[in-house]
Amino acid sequence: MNENNGIISQPSSYSVAETIDRLIAILQAKGITIFARIDQQAEAEKVGLRLLPTQLLLFGKPEAGTPLMVAEPTSALDLPLKVLAWEATDGQVWLSYNDPDYLKQRFSLSDELVKNIDVFAPLIHQAFCLK
Repeated sequence: MNENNGIISQPSSYSVAETIDRLIAILQAKGITIFARIDQQAEAEKVGLRLLPTQLLLFGKPEAGTPLMVAEPTSALDLPLKVLAWEATDGQVWLSYNDPDYLKQRFSLSDELVKNIDVFAPLIHQAFCLK
């Protein structure tokens, strides 16, 4: 985990906004709740600062996340799940999210509980790897 600090980052073929749009469409089609979409570039611009395109999406299913919070209340620090779409200085767009194995270790969760959140990685992959 040390080399990536528990973060999985994968390149996207789409802009930051389109990457998040695609992910939202897939998550909603699966009945997953979108809790918030934060355009961090727009927020930076409001205070006169510059930031490359960066958007944070908070999403989840209460029936999946709640058992983790019951087992370890501090897991709510990382729930609902979050995914960050961001543009690097070279123009490459990336999608980054917490590795479920990292969350398992961080909160000493059982394999059974981690299955509740591990199902999101394939959905994230589907959203931005298809062209």
